[in-house]
Amino acid sequence: MGHRAEARIDINALSSNIAYLKSKAGVDLLAVVKADAYGHGLLEIGLLAEKSGADWLGVALLEEAIALRTHGVRIPILAWLVPPGSDFSTAVKHDIDVAVASISALEEISRIPNKPRIHIEIDTGMTRGGFLDEWAELLKSDFSRVDVIGVFSHFARADEPGQQQNVDQLISFTTKVQQLAEIGINPPIKHLSNSAATLFDHQSAFNLVRTGIAMYGLTPDIKSLGDSKTLSLKPVMQLRAKLHLVKKVPAGSPVGYGASAITSTDTTLGIVAMGYADGIPRIAQGAGVFFDGKRAPIIGRVSMDQFVVDLGADSSAHSGDWVTVFGDGSHGEYTADDWGAASLSINYEIVTRIGPRVPRIYAPHVY
Repeated sequence: MGHRAEARIDINALSSNIAYLKSKAGVDLLAVVKADAYGHGLLEIGLLAEKSGADWLGVALLEEAIALRTHGVRIPILAWLVPPGSDFSTAVKHDIDVAVASISALEEISRIPNKPRIHIEIDTGMTRGGFLDEWAELLKSDFSRVDVIGVFSHFARADEPGQQQNVDQLISFTTKVQQLAEIGINPPIKHLSNSAATLFDHQSAFNLVRTGIAMYGLTPDIKSLGDSKTLSLKPVMQLRAKLHLVKKVPAGSPVGYGASAITSTDTTLGIVAMGYADGIPRIAQGAGVFFDGKRAPIIGRVSMDQFVVDLGADSSAHSGDWVTVFGDGSHGEYTADDWGAASLSINYEIVTRIGPRVPRIYAPHVY
């Protein structure tokens, strides 16, 4: 069946990024595959990451972890957004490690037979997940019915090397790990580094790093760290779509809902067969598509299933032609970074929000 849009996933780029990040870290690597592997496909990327040398997989949700395990993943899996009331017994059944961030969660999982494997999450300054006000109570807890495999925290500003908060968080983490050791809790796995810290902060590597956005070949922050090429990363996803329709229009033609744009000259418009239901941000202005060596910017508002681009008066495009929505930028096309900026957002959101109506196509070489 012919597709009207597709996200092409470069499996060689994924493997290359994993190898590069492992070499930078010098320790084991946890591949973050939450949120459908940042839009790249949970099961396929999980299995590919394992094959490419990832030592662990990390997800937010327990159901993501269960799906990975039941589809053949053998390496350790950690799920870290598992609140009280979750199906802890199924996690144990499938040999899934679970993060614990509250006394209530610890008490609940401690009632499960067979000593569940847990990772203690510490809030070291992000003030999001992890033990903070309950820390003193945690140190008095009974850990006899659980197997404490890991302890971890999460940087708030690792994409801003040199920020004092990074130093403060590392000190807090080290201090609290020592406090756990003083009560006899010495987890074999300690992890703090995310993608940015993996690339720029070797002190925080401990014995496991967690790489998400960098594994997909995208920069953690283009303003402070530079683009993918600067970081020696290879973007994994290329998004392309068909021109549903190409038409010549005169100057003064209103385009799209609300007539928010009007053509200033005679031109050629292309109607791209994707919209905000597929993850194209409705707010996007200043991005577009790439065709025949040229960028064609969005004109008018993005609709649910389609958006319009200005191909230029002399365009050779025809209805049914493929255009590149974003890629690695090597040919001059828009990148996920460009789309992020055009949407007042970031590259993470651009790739993660590509919807289920867009098939993922896995190939050795996409670019």
